[in-house]
Amino acid sequence: MLPPMPIFTRHIPVLTALALAACALGGCSTVNQKVSAGMADTIPAWAGGLPADAPPRAGTPEYDKFMQERERKRLMPAAERGDDAKPAAPAQNATQ
Repeated sequence: MLPPMPIFTRHIPVLTALALAACALGGCSTVNQKVSAGMADTIPAWAGGLPADAPPRAGTPEYDKFMQERERKRLMPAAERGDDAKPAAPAQNATQ
């Protein structure tokens, strides 16, 4: 018979710390993603948050309505859209 393997008590805390670190790193990314999405909505525009005319976030009912309205306007003739025609920017000559 083989003698029993000695238990190194020093390895137990190290393995526990490594397991917790791996779990924390994997779990934090999903938590941070959800927290950052909510936090970005609460930051005012003057502090670098979303501007007032930003479209809604994907996956929300407001986003679905926004996309339906956008598709409806896309299918309309340009004269009926009611959007002001934006003049094309003049081309700049690169040789100047």
